[in-house]
Order: sequence, then structure tokens, then C-alpha cells
Amino acid sequence: MAAKEILVVDDEVGIRELLSEILFDEGYRVHLAENAIQARDFRNRQVPDLVLLDIWMPDTDGVSLLKEWVRQNLLTMPVIMMSGHGTIETALEATRIGAVDFLEKPIALQKLLDAVAKAIRGGEMPNNCQIPASGGRMVKLGKTNVWEVVEKFPLPLDLPLREARDHFDSLYFNYHMHKENGNITRVAQNAGLERTHLYRKLKQLDVKFVKKGLDES
Repeated sequence: MAAKEILVVDDEVGIRELLSEILFDEGYRVHLAENAIQARDFRNRQVPDLVLLDIWMPDTDGVSLLKEWVRQNLLTMPVIMMSGHGTIETALEATRIGAVDFLEKPIALQKLLDAVAKAIRGGEMPNNCQIPASGGRMVKLGKTNVWEVVEKFPLPLDLPLREARDHFDSLYFNYHMHKENGNITRVAQNAGLERTHLYRKLKQLDVKFVKKGLDES
């Protein structure tokens, strides 16, 4: 099986080299870009399995590049944002736009590897994958029946992307809150979010939860 390919975009050479060494040792093929120009050039040539994208860069920041890829329909791979100066608002904005996760620098080794593995697993879509459709039925997802999924998946897909994402996020977090009986710790683990980020997200989406006993493992 071919090694998964990861594009690391960061203007700090030390960060690029460190992430490259770590990911290479884990069996990934790593490509490096020091700015948005190089990242654009790489994405125009091929689609990596994952992008690790720094937010604060001198020419074009990571959030702007993420928005650009969305507008151009080039966000076809999972993107994890990174920042040593990011705020919760920035992290939430990035995930609303399309990023799958946010890592705060300095990044703990195990947290990095867990986030990378989870993002790549989430980006894989086998030809015989099944997605729940309305009414509890299953729809097989293959190259020839994607529109069947679009027609049956219970989301308002004719809305602008940001509004459609809000509907999906609400459905996603309501499902996990119900599944874990309101246990914030387990929901945060399932979603790959810090609990502080999760609280903000639930409040933003108006997902109801009872705080009493939620932190019990």
C-alpha cells in the first residue's frame, strides 16, 4: 500500500523540518511549502492525503488560503490548521470554513500523530462505503451513484456552504451528545476537539446540554 502523502505549509523552517522528520519516521511521504504560493503550486499539481497548514504566514495567511481552496473547489483533502498565536475564534472560523482540526503550537508529539491519523482516516472513502440515508436506510457510495447520496442524505444541500455546514455540525454534535449521554469529555474525544473549543461550538450551534456530571469519564 502506497504511503500517505502530507503537505506541510509553514513559514518557519524549524517547524517544517521537525514535522517532516516526525511524519517521515511514521511512514508518511512529506512535502514542504514555506508559503501560500508554494502550497498553491503543489495543490494545483496533485492532491495530498492531508495538509498541515499554518495560520500566520507573511504573504497569505492560512485561513485565507483555506477560503481560496473552498472557492475554487480545491478543498478535496483534509486540512489541519496550526498556530502558536491562534484564538478559539480563529480555530472555530477555520473549522467552519472546512478545516478538520486545529493544533496549537508547540504541538505535543502524540497529539500530532493522533490528529494526523484521524484526519487521514476520515478523508478515506472506500468505493463500497455506506452512508446512513433518511429513514434509517443505507446508500452505497460508489463512483456511479454519488447523486443518489446527495438526493437522500437528510441535509439542506442547496444552501450556501457555510449554512449547510452549520446544519451538518448541529446534526453531528446532537448525535454525539445523545450517543454519549451528554458526556463532554467523550464527545470532545470523538470529535477531536479540546473541551473549551467544544463548549464554544455547542453554544454557537445552540446544542442543548446539561453541565451537571458531564465531565465524568
